[in-house]
Amino acid sequence: MPAVRKYRRETSEISCCLKYLLFTGNVLIWLSALLVLAIGIWAWTEKDMFRNIGKLTFIALDPAFVLIILGTITFLLGFMGSVGALRENTCLLGAYAIFLSVLLLSEIGFCGLAFVLKDKGLIKDHATEGLRAFIKHYREDPDQQNLIDWIQEDWLQCCGIDGPKDWDSNNYFNCSSIAIGSREACGVPFSCCRRRPQEVIKNKQCGYDVRKEGYSMEVSKIINEKGCVQAGEEWIEHNLIIISTAAIGIMFFQILGICFAQNLRADIYTQKSKWH
Repeated sequence: MPAVRKYRRETSEISCCLKYLLFTGNVLIWLSALLVLAIGIWAWTEKDMFRNIGKLTFIALDPAFVLIILGTITFLLGFMGSVGALRENTCLLGAYAIFLSVLLLSEIGFCGLAFVLKDKGLIKDHATEGLRAFIKHYREDPDQQNLIDWIQEDWLQCCGIDGPKDWDSNNYFNCSSIAIGSREACGVPFSCCRRRPQEVIKNKQCGYDVRKEGYSMEVSKIINEKGCVQAGEEWIEHNLIIISTAAIGIMFFQILGICFAQNLRADIYTQKSKWH
């Protein structure tokens, strides 16, 4: 009886589980980045900022610009990871791992710098300057206006930098604007007002005249008198564990992405060496 030869088919050394896990995760990142980028571009188009970039005073504080930058970076990251994994492209996977490593080191450096400088007041000074710019240009940019309203009303329940008096730096709310007929003079935006239980329709005029001398009602019952810098510091202290956990979680997934990309690259190189 003739001997039966058994042929063993050459199997791939590349882990399909690793490959498609990296691909799926980065496709989700890529799609999310595309959405963020589209929102940022749409917001700038609505404001016609592509033809009037020179009008921006603090471009880094413009919400639409921040969305465009974040969307672009994340889009490139997701593209390199997903296409690199799907096509088994070692160059894209290498670029993806380097990109993630740079982001990771930047985040670690930022966290370390924030920890070192927290007692020197530099972070507080930068936050103060940012809020001052928002207040000064409150009526000039709808995105910045919505952002400061969200900070004051929904997030921190605060008013101004150190208090309601900071709104005097805005031309519309400055007390001297009474002379030119501004109804908002010596007042504050509606977002400074305290929330009323079961309020259905927001009173947009609740902050009128609250800083005017001889105001008939008790101001503390109408608006939040705590400044946003102090409120922000208290919020960070109260949520420090959550913030730290979120930061560690993000860094963990970045390290995981770097390891997956490097392992997949090693598998691809091993497979190619067998072919040759």
